[in-house]
Amino acid sequence: MVGLFCLPAHAGARDISRDTLPVNDGWAAEGEGTTGGSAADADHVYTVTDRAGLVRALDGGSDTPKIIRIAGTVDANTDDDGDHLDCADYATDGYRLTKYLAAYDPRTWGSAKPSGPQEEARQASARKQAERVELLVGSNTTIVGLDKAVLKGGSLQVRNAGNVIIRNLDIRDAYDCFPVWQPNTGGLGDWKTAYDTIWLTGATHVWVDHVTLSDKGHPDAQEPTWFARNYLRHDGLLDITNGSDLVTVSWSRFADHDKAMLIGNSDSATGDRGRLRVTLHHNEFESVVQRAPRVRFGQVHVYNNRYVVPGDDYRYSLGVSTESAIFAENNAFHTPGQVEVADLVKSWNGSALHQSGTLFNGYPVDLLAIHNAYNSGSERDLTADVGWTPTLHTKIDSAETADRQVAHGAGAGRIP
Repeated sequence: MVGLFCLPAHAGARDISRDTLPVNDGWAAEGEGTTGGSAADADHVYTVTDRAGLVRALDGGSDTPKIIRIAGTVDANTDDDGDHLDCADYATDGYRLTKYLAAYDPRTWGSAKPSGPQEEARQASARKQAERVELLVGSNTTIVGLDKAVLKGGSLQVRNAGNVIIRNLDIRDAYDCFPVWQPNTGGLGDWKTAYDTIWLTGATHVWVDHVTLSDKGHPDAQEPTWFARNYLRHDGLLDITNGSDLVTVSWSRFADHDKAMLIGNSDSATGDRGRLRVTLHHNEFESVVQRAPRVRFGQVHVYNNRYVVPGDDYRYSLGVSTESAIFAENNAFHTPGQVEVADLVKSWNGSALHQSGTLFNGYPVDLLAIHNAYNSGSERDLTADVGWTPTLHTKIDSAETADRQVAHGAGAGRIP
């Protein structure tokens, strides 16, 4: 079949497709650990070269153990014949952006939620795109990239599934053709987009390793402004929500994006208590505006990560939200001159942050003390007691050592 076949890993490269998460490597190592599709039989080991092959291999998100190797560039915005689809191909029922903007201009429409023919047409058009770009990953699955493999335009979604490994893959530009206008968001209103590059929702035991996630191809900074707000096309790079648990994200690169990683999606989602246990180590966040990560409820271990802060529009890196328990160790931050230590942490209803071993432009700093000294007074001071101490982790290096290692080793194509 075109786009889906079996073949050995690239000659000369180590076959990583049956690798499992090392013992003690973060929260995803809890209990029986994370093995992905390592138990797959020969009939369920695939190499795919296009969207059609990837969809067949994913098998509708089935639980059958499977290994999926992606070769070359797979474009999710393609039809069943492999021809590229653009936004005009998805538009239906008379949807036009110009008509949408005219219908819901706040100066005439007001602050009500959009409704009526153009909003209905937008929703129908969005459903057409979702059928193409939402790619469901079932339990007991390993997805790996071969060489410089790219998944373009797709949203890998692990919904209510577990034991999943995603490695060595450049996943870029989960581009939403049909953002919705939300008049009551952020005071002025805002545009909301649909697709995270990787979305874990109700997922357990997931290992994401040596991936590169970005908006490459269609950066939001180049999009126009409508209703005095940037016409956003991308949501999160990796969001972990709705009771997801036992996740390790390692040696990955998050780049050139606004909202990188949300862990816990709502202050009211009290069912997330005791879940959202996530480890982030040896990752690089470069030119990320915010959410690196923002956390609600979860026990999140953030160690040996490298942050290269953008010069424009930067908001914060570590977001401390409702009942979050971030344990941050030996992370390195590089910032331009206008960004201060006090800018690195932001709190919304948070109460605690553990931090130690932090480097700021090469100098040791205490993020907690500086946050408390310089916060606006609208939030209470954070305490250092987050109520837990990580026990599942690899060797924790100094921030200086990790900074060098991550700069050379994080991202797709860099597995030793």
